[in-house]
Amino acid sequence: MHQISSSHTAAADAPLNKLDCAIARAVKRLAPFLMAMYVVSFLDRANIGFAKQALQTSVGISESTYALGAGLFFISYSLLGFPSNLILHKVGAKFWMSFLMVGWGLASMGTMFVSGSTSFYLLRLLLGVLEAGFFPGAILYLTYWFPNRVRGRILGLFYLGVPLALVIGGPLSGLLLQMHPLGGLRNWQWMFLAEGFMAVAMGFAAFWFLDSRPANAKWIPPSEKQALTEALASEEMQRRSTGPANLLPMLRDPRVLGFVLIYALIQMSVYGAIFYLPAEVSALMHKPAGLEVGLVTAIPWICALCAVYWLPKAADKWNGHRQLAALTLLIAGCAGFAFPTAGPRMGLAALSIAVSGFIAVQPLFWTFPTAYMADRAKAGGIALIGSGNLGGFLAPNVKVWADQYSHSQRAGLYLLAGITVVNAGLIFFTGNPRPRQGRPELGGGYNRSHGGDPTNESN
Repeated sequence: MHQISSSHTAAADAPLNKLDCAIARAVKRLAPFLMAMYVVSFLDRANIGFAKQALQTSVGISESTYALGAGLFFISYSLLGFPSNLILHKVGAKFWMSFLMVGWGLASMGTMFVSGSTSFYLLRLLLGVLEAGFFPGAILYLTYWFPNRVRGRILGLFYLGVPLALVIGGPLSGLLLQMHPLGGLRNWQWMFLAEGFMAVAMGFAAFWFLDSRPANAKWIPPSEKQALTEALASEEMQRRSTGPANLLPMLRDPRVLGFVLIYALIQMSVYGAIFYLPAEVSALMHKPAGLEVGLVTAIPWICALCAVYWLPKAADKWNGHRQLAALTLLIAGCAGFAFPTAGPRMGLAALSIAVSGFIAVQPLFWTFPTAYMADRAKAGGIALIGSGNLGGFLAPNVKVWADQYSHSQRAGLYLLAGITVVNAGLIFFTGNPRPRQGRPELGGGYNRSHGGDPTNESN
């Protein structure tokens, strides 16, 4: 009997071991590259914060023009993510993500030719058009490769790209702004040229390196590939029993619309920090933006690196994504309230806590919709939720409005901190999805096999 039991256990464990091996291979190959792509993506959209003072001095960009131009990126970025994700779903991630990277790299390089408010607005809109598909496409791409039980950790690794971009980008942008001008170009023009070229180079590399789906990956042994595709197909069946699988039901699903609102408020917090962090640190240090300010602005992002790595792993381990996400935003919001009246050291500490929370909550958040939607609804729904990036348009303009309305430079920061605290409550009271009526319930949770078709690649 003991031998029979041992044989049965070994047979049951074999598929799991193959699945774990396949996941480990995919993590090792894809996670660093996608993270590097996100580093470049985020650097190209956020480096405008370092060029702010230079644009005001050399081109005559006003404070309100800067706020509008920084935010215009998010209008085209938010509106075009939806069709872009449907195209990716149709033609595959390999081609589409490579095309987008080359395109936005060229647009970022084009920012060096800004000569006034009109060209500034147009180039920010164009950059948003070309970057629109990358982030929702990357989130969708990760659902093609990684089961729910490890997705929080994988999303955390992907999101390491945000603080890495700003840890690297702060000193790099500051150094480029301080170097001796070459070739008749100003320093801020060299910054856009160099950092945009990085995206073009990585776009060509992505076409060679990425595979659209596990079925296309020659670097995964057939038995491991089968275990992974079966696990992913099983989870897709589970999602069909609890959430929308087609576009129209998804568009009117209250839960999905709630995700859009929550994500938009998160982005208001994030970009309220990103667009003004160099200026706030410069004010704390009483020094102009440059290498020294760039090095100090890296400190909050180093803290965010630790938070975004550790918190998703803890949430996966304890299965407490919602509670941990709400607590993270609550602490970040309280730190946001403390920052404006703190001294230089305590101000930097409060900024570090707030920024860490804004970044670390995002991989926790994305475990909610990716575990809820299926098929085309997943492709479109991820992009629809991504339209919450309009929060990045609202943040600088809301801050300027609040500052002007109250005649205080702190009012906008207090308003953004309050929005963060409210959003913590919205996340906490987001309930777990229930099986839909008229659909068979596939019990057993996300980690059990339900006999899905491993050859179904339509997702």
